[in-house]
Amino acid sequence: MKFTYYGQSCCLIEAEGKKFLFDPFITHNPLAQHIDIKTIEADYILVSHGHGDHLADLVELAAQTNAQVIGMVEVMAWAEKQGVKNTWSMNFGVQKFDFGKLRMVWATHSSSMPDGSYGGNPAGFVLEIGGKTIYFAGDTSLNADMKILPDLYKLDYAILPIGGNFTMDVDDAILATKYIQCDKVIGVHYDTFPPIKIDKEEALAKFKREQKLLHLPAIGETIAL
Repeated sequence: MKFTYYGQSCCLIEAEGKKFLFDPFITHNPLAQHIDIKTIEADYILVSHGHGDHLADLVELAAQTNAQVIGMVEVMAWAEKQGVKNTWSMNFGVQKFDFGKLRMVWATHSSSMPDGSYGGNPAGFVLEIGGKTIYFAGDTSLNADMKILPDLYKLDYAILPIGGNFTMDVDDAILATKYIQCDKVIGVHYDTFPPIKIDKEEALAKFKREQKLLHLPAIGETIAL
């Protein structure tokens, strides 16, 4: 299984011959200008909520890849109005796909579409594929609903926001690992804008002190999971 980071919360997971692109926001990210989105391939595009820094490139990449786009009902309705054809609307719950199971889970945040229309509830995802279970938290604060996840899964990795201000910060993310009982974390949603800039060395040290592993891949970097 491989993980490629494209900045903010955008990442690509590759497993079992399938490619899953999460929250496509690249061309409008000043830190990701070296990424050529025309080279990105995806079988599925998963969208956590309606904010522009999570779907600014959705319409272009959906057309380019012909990926199936999966997200909250209201987000998919907006996408369809933009011309996205291959959508799958979900709400909180589980759905079986050809690759395995996908669960949409609660996230504590807000959600509205770029045109100001209602974006439904923000969400995260739990992806089961390739013998591993990955939690993509989306934009969320620390919340007690995370404590449900260990009753349902033994998580291998958690992709958690760590930038603070709009989401959890590093300290909250460490507490979240205890709620979800997962010690391997990939940090996202940091550094893109001034309010979410972090001290990376300090973040790594804090996780290490708690005997937990934090990955902070560079934008464009691919790591093995």
